[in-house]
Amino acid sequence: MNNNESNIKILVADDEDRIRRLIVDFLIREGYHTIEASNGAQVLSLCTSEHPDLIILDIMMPVVDGLTALEELRKTTDIPVILLTAKSTENDQLSGFRLGADDYITKPFSPSLLVVRVQALLRRQGKISTKRVQCGNVYIDDIAHAAYLGSEQLELTPKEYDLLLYFIENKGVALSREKILNGVWNYDYFGDLRTVDTHVKQLRSKLKDSGDMIVTVRGVGYRLEVR
Repeated sequence: MNNNESNIKILVADDEDRIRRLIVDFLIREGYHTIEASNGAQVLSLCTSEHPDLIILDIMMPVVDGLTALEELRKTTDIPVILLTAKSTENDQLSGFRLGADDYITKPFSPSLLVVRVQALLRRQGKISTKRVQCGNVYIDDIAHAAYLGSEQLELTPKEYDLLLYFIENKGVALSREKILNGVWNYDYFGDLRTVDTHVKQLRSKLKDSGDMIVTVRGVGYRLEVR
């Protein structure tokens, strides 16, 4: 997490508590501050009192719906807005963009994808800088979601990418398979520990000569050694 990310405040507006909490949990894990609203009237009030840096705005909400709230917001502010809705037709999306939405995600959605969209939009607004982590000849540009071996961009699957980032962020630390599963697969995982070994083997292969940085720790799991 960059220091400027820790100062960013995101307003999450959805009348479904479960969805709102899911989004908030993912954003907090990425280091963002969050505030919540369950209807459009609360959104308008909180924007005046809390001055969020970005809004995730559900369309189908009581009291004041999301599109009406967006229309009102655009009269006074250019706060970035990501619309979140079950409506997915082209006309629905065009309506949102015409009213001033910056992005549009339909339900059901991936919370991880939503976080990436949030990061991309904040970067375009100049509110966060590129996150770059490095170990030896391997480095990751996490905003661009790209990994490099020297000057060569690596072709990694999403989980291989997440695994490499997790190792680099925890370099020098012995990580159990259970801890790796929790850190990389989190809510999405429903399997056994062997999936860690499989992904480590694939990642080592793609890292070529740098693959031996991922050391097997007997009886524990793995450790990324600083070279």
